[in-house]
Amino acid sequence: MTADIDRRFAVASAVAREAGALALDYFRKLDSLTIKVKGLQDLASEADVETELLIRRRLSEAFPEDAFLGEETGMSDFSPEQGIWVVDPIDGTQPFICGMSAWCVSIAYLRAGRIEIGLVYAPVRDEFFAVGGDGRATLNGRPMSVSTAAGLDAGMTSLGYSTRVGPKPLIPALSRLLEAGGMYHREGSGALGLCYVACGRLIGYVESHINSWDCLAGIALVNGAGGRTNDFLANDGLTRGNRLIAGPAPLYPALEAVLGA
Repeated sequence: MTADIDRRFAVASAVAREAGALALDYFRKLDSLTIKVKGLQDLASEADVETELLIRRRLSEAFPEDAFLGEETGMSDFSPEQGIWVVDPIDGTQPFICGMSAWCVSIAYLRAGRIEIGLVYAPVRDEFFAVGGDGRATLNGRPMSVSTAAGLDAGMTSLGYSTRVGPKPLIPALSRLLEAGGMYHREGSGALGLCYVACGRLIGYVESHINSWDCLAGIALVNGAGGRTNDFLANDGLTRGNRLIAGPAPLYPALEAVLGA
């Protein structure tokens, strides 16, 4: 079983870097991209689609027995006994389109209700976050760990926002965070926000609703860096999305209180 995960980790790591290079090439010629609007504050371009197609093709060639769920191309046939790759080819499409560096390739591998692999590659920043079979999260090959902050006033918390649920849950959460002495952070990529929790740059991440392709790799990284997350996969979080709370275990109750009921 370990060898099986190790092989998937090695292949997927190479695929993430290849996909990152392709997306970066698109990023360097933004003026020529065709951009479409999928919804409110929800954009995509051929860079998203072509990058996902590359990832899907490479993983299918290497592991034809596995299922696939991607933001752009959807979900293949999937049965509970299968492993499944969950992919966002460019998480942070809006920053990407705006010429900002806060975007990444996110790849997770899930089997039997457990996230076995989490890979997040930010090409512009040359940062590769990874966790695999040994369960230890790394940044560019070096071990990382969550913050040792003792309270919300000791750092910044990423406060995610989804137009699917609107601003009503966000405004009270923002108020609770500020009243607790905290400060909010949002850069446009949920996956990167979780990576920054995993490496201790941020002290937490909360969001009232996020999709699985935006966060499963990041969840694995936070857990692999010694942090705590809620049970995101409960109530069919894989296909329906869910709320998200992530941070150091001692801060988890305070982060949960920020998000509220």
